[in-house]
Amino acid sequence: MAFFKKLKEKITGTNETVTEKFKDGLSKTRNSFTSKVNDLVARFREVDEDFFEELEELLLQADVGVETVMELVDQLRWEVKRKNIKNTDGIQSVISEKLVEIYKAGEELDTDLNMQDELTVILMVGVNGVGKTTTIGKLAARLKEEGKTVMLAAGDTFRAGAIDQLVVWGERVGVEVIRQSEGSDPAAVMYDAIRAAKNRKVDVLICDTAGRLQNKVNLMNELEKVHRVIGKEIEGAPHEVLLALDATTGQNALIQAQTFKEATNVTGIVLTKLDGTAKGGIVLAIRNKLNIPVKFVGLGEGMDDLQPFDPEKYVYGLFAEGLEKEAEE
Repeated sequence: MAFFKKLKEKITGTNETVTEKFKDGLSKTRNSFTSKVNDLVARFREVDEDFFEELEELLLQADVGVETVMELVDQLRWEVKRKNIKNTDGIQSVISEKLVEIYKAGEELDTDLNMQDELTVILMVGVNGVGKTTTIGKLAARLKEEGKTVMLAAGDTFRAGAIDQLVVWGERVGVEVIRQSEGSDPAAVMYDAIRAAKNRKVDVLICDTAGRLQNKVNLMNELEKVHRVIGKEIEGAPHEVLLALDATTGQNALIQAQTFKEATNVTGIVLTKLDGTAKGGIVLAIRNKLNIPVKFVGLGEGMDDLQPFDPEKYVYGLFAEGLEKEAEE
């Protein structure tokens, strides 16, 4: 049975709406990448070295990343040789299988949020403009829908309008926002927020942080101070440090991730605006280069378009139309 048939069987019975969200959200990457793969398959009836070289170029254009591309193509070469594949019929199925294998290779990454029996503290980090505040709002809505009580902390006290933006999201979702005046010490905001969350017996506190990257030393010092304040009030907190990255920036998102990884203990990635880019391969580059789990992806503008990341649904979204035809044959 072809890989895609197995994949389709696996995701059949799961939330069909979520599966379609991945399909719709990855349409730009799919239309760019998969259409080029289709053209490549049409031009090359045989799987030879020229075919692999052009496939490498296509994967690089999708921002899969040089190291990941080399690993993928090497595995494809070996698979083609092992199965004695001579022509390009069904090669998409082999490519998709290897993409899932590469994502799942190595240390198993936990994509679930590290929820506590009592107060869970989530620290949201990321540069300005990546959709950090929007992500906080959507995550709060998601957790509230799951029956959790949620509170927000407006720790980005430096960017003009950041506090007001978070307050708007708080009102929209129906959760309380703890804030101070613009220019206040972010650590003081966190202290107040934790005290308030404890007093009100809140399940989850989501903390916004400043997104300045002019100076890595300043970033480290600020995040370390926030960490210390949170950890002093609650042992083991923050329980999650989620880094928001803008998928449309491609390899620049990787550079940001490396900077924040050095500055703080990032436990998961939220990849925003995945629906707005043809470079959806950045998911694989992040996994391979940084070994940090992608926990959520932004697949649209709607409140419910922030979805837990699933590598199988991701690959389905990348290859949907072409592989559905294959599965029917």
